[in-house]
Amino acid sequence: MSWQIPTQIEQDIIAGKAKYQTFQTGNGGQSILQVPPNSFVVIFGYDFSPAGGGFVSQNGQFYFNNNILTPDSIRFFETQQISFYTGTDFYPFIHHVDVKTSAAPFNIDASDLGEIQVNNYHIFQEVDNTPIARQVYITSVNDVTITHGLILNAIPATTGTIPVTNRTPGFLTYGGSPQLIQAQTNYGPVLTPQQFMQPSPKDFQDFGLGLLPGNPTNQAFATPDATNGLLEANAHLLAIGGDTFVKAAATNYYLCMHYAIYSKTIPEQRG
Repeated sequence: MSWQIPTQIEQDIIAGKAKYQTFQTGNGGQSILQVPPNSFVVIFGYDFSPAGGGFVSQNGQFYFNNNILTPDSIRFFETQQISFYTGTDFYPFIHHVDVKTSAAPFNIDASDLGEIQVNNYHIFQEVDNTPIARQVYITSVNDVTITHGLILNAIPATTGTIPVTNRTPGFLTYGGSPQLIQAQTNYGPVLTPQQFMQPSPKDFQDFGLGLLPGNPTNQAFATPDATNGLLEANAHLLAIGGDTFVKAAATNYYLCMHYAIYSKTIPEQRG
């Protein structure tokens, strides 16, 4: 996926009504795009280079503080979240990030000239931090808070069958299906997780899945927690590789936002 300058915004930039800007951040997980007084911004795209690049893991052979780098250490980088908070609206974006796996034979038995036997393989893993482009449309008269983090777990809490309702008709949806459908997923601290409810927290009782929990949400996103929610990337880099990983630009994430800034009162209709 790629982003483009929306036609109206491009025309406004050409006419001098708006100015094209970029805001590049990275390293730490919390940043703020400042919006000047009597102005508003329209963010229309971003380029995201995921955290976790710059090193190759071999069969858990990398040691730091007597810890072995394991596949779970790499797995933290496989799901990463970018979110934007405008003071009134919240926009989360979850990205799956590819981990490349390759194998090289070792411990080769060539004693039988007619047959070479490979007894074992070295397994190599590396995070693909190729930039990801995303088109968005976010407007704000306030400073915009940007949050980045890693997600390891999506904890299933409730499953059940979905009845036939006016919103879940039979055959077209899971309404009436005997399959057990995940209806609650926790993305955060054990005691106070962000609880993603499906099919919908609206009229949840229609689905016979019990009562709504205390912190329901109608979309999937993680909230900060080092184990079951959003983990700041530098904290994980420090844990698995120390200052060497934290100081390496290649291991850090980078985010370049593309936006237009308008130096006048925001109009009533924005799109």
